Amino acid sequence: MENEIRERARKRRNSSRLDGARKNSFVPDYAPGTERVPVGLGFRSAAGFWIFLVMIAGFAAVSCGQHRVKARVPTATTSQQSQDQAQSADTSANAERQTPVAPPTRAPNGAHLGPVTPGVDVGGNTIGPVETGMASWYGVPYHGRKASNGEVYDMYQFTAAHRTLPFETVVRVTNLLNGKQVDLRVIDRGPFVDNRIIDLSLAGARAIDLVGPGTARVKVEVMSAPANVSVTGGRFAVQVGAFADRANAERLRERLAVDYQHISIQDTTGPTGRLFRVRVGSEPSEASAQKLGNKLSGEIGLRSFVVRLDDATAVAAAPGSGTLR
Repeated sequence: MENEIRERARKRRNSSRLDGARKNSFVPDYAPGTERVPVGLGFRSAAGFWIFLVMIAGFAAVSCGQHRVKARVPTATTSQQSQDQAQSADTSANAERQTPVAPPTRAPNGAHLGPVTPGVDVGGNTIGPVETGMASWYGVPYHGRKASNGEVYDMYQFTAAHRTLPFETVVRVTNLLNGKQVDLRVIDRGPFVDNRIIDLSLAGARAIDLVGPGTARVKVEVMSAPANVSVTGGRFAVQVGAFADRANAERLRERLAVDYQHISIQDTTGPTGRLFRVRVGSEPSEASAQKLGNKLSGEIGLRSFVVRLDDATAVAAAPGSGTLR
């Protein structure tokens, strides 16, 4: 009897343990109503299986996330890159382009200034020689500085720089690539670059679509000139050098003075500040000044530009006075 009681107690303890295991397992260890008949994975095996599934799901999510990030940042096409580069260059290099184009105005003598609209009569006829060549434009750092005629250069006005035309001459510049025209007032000297005949203000360049390319082949016509001033007459010299240091300009003048007369140094404004330009001669025409320039280039190897002499001393030089000693 005592043994039977102990055996029944042992079976009750085992039964309680089995029930507890079934309650704590994800998958039952044994079929309901039976004992020790395996039908599932067991608690530890089930937990390991679910942990493995969670790891696989996590890896898949990370992988998909990486693909989604890459899809949101596609490689730019060639056309997209070109548009972005062009947009960036337009914004950073020439912020002043955002300023509206100035309206047409009038020169002090009443001549038209600004874009020439096809079919609209703005008056004026060509009164001087016609030039054909390369044009460029200039803005910063010259904007706000004095031009060669003494007034402050404003790149938003319709003005230009020319080496030989009198100040206040009005010229019509035609872009030979697109036919667009603009009337400009000459207030400055330049350009001092080979194979260029005229420098336009920013406003002038905009009017004929010159800002982007920077240069273009143009036709230059004289539309009006100051009273009692000939666009072809006057005194002309040859510029043979430009220096930031006046001492260098003086040394060149001394060197040239051995063989040439009428050597002057002009104090002007350059892209980085003051610039001292050395000029030789006081010739009665552009043609004779060009001959002198060719001689200087051939004998001394100096780059030369024919320029109009605007200062009173040079203009008052005796007609026909020779340059060579």
